[in-house]
Amino acid sequence: MPIEDILLDLLNGNIVYILLAFLFLTLILKAVRIVSQSEQHVIERFGRLHSVLGPGINLIVPFLDRVAHKISILERQLPTASQDAITRDNVLVQVETSVFYRIIQPEKTVYRIRDVDGAISTTVAGIVRAEIGKMDLDEVQANRSSVIDTIKNSVESAVDDWGIEVTRAEILDVNLDEATRAAMMQQLNAERARRAQVTEAEGAKRAVELGADAELYASEQSAKARRVLADAEAYATSAVAMAIKEHGIESAQYQVALKQVEALTALGTSDGSQTIVVPASAMDAFGDAFKLLKGRS
Repeated sequence: MPIEDILLDLLNGNIVYILLAFLFLTLILKAVRIVSQSEQHVIERFGRLHSVLGPGINLIVPFLDRVAHKISILERQLPTASQDAITRDNVLVQVETSVFYRIIQPEKTVYRIRDVDGAISTTVAGIVRAEIGKMDLDEVQANRSSVIDTIKNSVESAVDDWGIEVTRAEILDVNLDEATRAAMMQQLNAERARRAQVTEAEGAKRAVELGADAELYASEQSAKARRVLADAEAYATSAVAMAIKEHGIESAQYQVALKQVEALTALGTSDGSQTIVVPASAMDAFGDAFKLLKGRS
């Protein structure tokens, strides 16, 4: 028998087994679904949501279940958006924002919203305009972090039904038109000039205060010196009066004469003193002092 006939007989006898093996292999391939770590697969059965497959090896029913959507769960960044807003003090500003989000419930995202990025961008634009409208321009510039937190919380509440988590919202820049920018620059220069004048005035005032304090201090010290001198003179007068009272007038005259003699003696014995010119009145005083001293001795 020719070899071709033998192969044909073997093929005809095993065709069923070959078909069964092919069908089994096809079922295995259809039933096993390998999902990567960064994805989740939405499974539909007869057109309805059946399950969501997570990362790893998953089994489905072949020909009944199908992978309807492959959703990436990585964090996404919306393109930078710019929208106009009017502050509470009627200043037109252009706000540049950026939002980061990720899908945490794919079954909500694919069946409740068609264009996720567009929907989030529209929501962010509306919330930014509403929040900016509640603030003055200075508040927007000074409290940018609180504005960002408010926008983030508002966006999270708005997109909660879409199975989305807003991870971060940023205000990249707040731009002003040229007219407003020029007016603000003029106001800033005026404020700087005012502060410089105030500082100069305060410096002049402080200088006057310090000068007055110095004069007051000098006056107080001079008054203290006069009081000390007056107290010393009063004490000396009191001592003389006490001496006169206790020892009589001669004792006081004796003390004065003694001081005069001591003064003239010191003057005569000083270095470089060759000739001493003494007024007549001084000589009389010296004579009186000598008499007193002689009488006391």
